[in-house]
Amino acid sequence: MPPAATGGESSANAVAQTVEAQPYLSTMPASDFSWQITLAEKVVAITGANRGIGLGIAEVCLANSAKVVFSLDITEPGEEFKALAQRYPKRFEYVQTNVTDEESVEKSINTIVEKTGRIDGLVANAGMTKHQPALDFQRPELQKLFDLNVFGAYFCANIVARKFIELGIKGSIVMTSSMTSYRPNRAAPSAPYGATKAAVRNMCHTLAMEWSKHGIRVNSISPGFVKTAMTYYVENAPDWNQKMQYYGGMPRLADPRELGGAYVYLLSDAASYTTGIDIPIAGVVGAW
Repeated sequence: MPPAATGGESSANAVAQTVEAQPYLSTMPASDFSWQITLAEKVVAITGANRGIGLGIAEVCLANSAKVVFSLDITEPGEEFKALAQRYPKRFEYVQTNVTDEESVEKSINTIVEKTGRIDGLVANAGMTKHQPALDFQRPELQKLFDLNVFGAYFCANIVARKFIELGIKGSIVMTSSMTSYRPNRAAPSAPYGATKAAVRNMCHTLAMEWSKHGIRVNSISPGFVKTAMTYYVENAPDWNQKMQYYGGMPRLADPRELGGAYVYLLSDAASYTTGIDIPIAGVVGAW
C-alpha cells in the first residue's frame, strides 16, 4: 500500500483535483501578483501601427514600459514611425504584414516569437473607412471594408490565440471597434463601415467566452472622432460646428494617444478579470 498522505500533501492534492475539475481556476492571479498597471516585460503586436490610431496606441504602450512593440502593417514606415522608433531604441519594430492574408499574419507572429521568445498581447487595429451614401456603395468597396476590418481582425485574433495556447501564455487581444458600432455617424455616415465595426465588437464577446478557459482575454475599444489622416476633413468641413449640435460632451477630435490608456489597461495583467467588454472613448459621441 502507498504511504498515507500527510496533511500538506492532502491539501495539495485537493487543490490539484479542484483545478483539474474547474480549469478556470488556473487563470486566477498568483499570490505574488503585481497589481500595477504596466506592460513591463510584455511583447505587444499592433496591426496598422505605422500611423494614426495604431501609432498613438504604440506610443502609449511604450510609455508604459512595454518591452517591445511590433507594428504589423502593409505599408512602409513613415517619418512619424521612425521618430518614435528613435525615441525608443530597439523597442519599436516593423514587420510587413497583410492582415487579410492568413499566411502573412502567421509568418509575422512567428517572426515576433522567434525574435523575442514570446508574445503577450495583440491589438487588432488595422482598418479602413469610406464615407458616402449607402445607395452609392458598390460591392467591391464593401468587399474591401469587410476583408480588412472584419476578416483581418478575425484572422489575427485566431492566429495569435493559437500561439498563446502553444506557448502557455495568458494573453490579451484588444480590437479597435468604433462608436459607429452603436449608432450612426451623422457627421460622416457610412452604413457598411458601421456594420464592420459592429461585427468586430460582437465578435469579441464570443471569442472572450470561447477562449477564457485558456486564460485569453478578448475586449474591444470604440473610439469616437479621432484626428488622423483619414479624418482630416471632418473638422475642416464648413458645417462642422453645425454638426456638433447633434452631440454633447467635447466638441473636438481626439489625439490618438488619448485612446492609449484603455488599451494599456486591457493589455495589462491588472485587467486579469476583464474580458468580453467594449470601452467607448468618444468625447462627443455617446453610446446611445
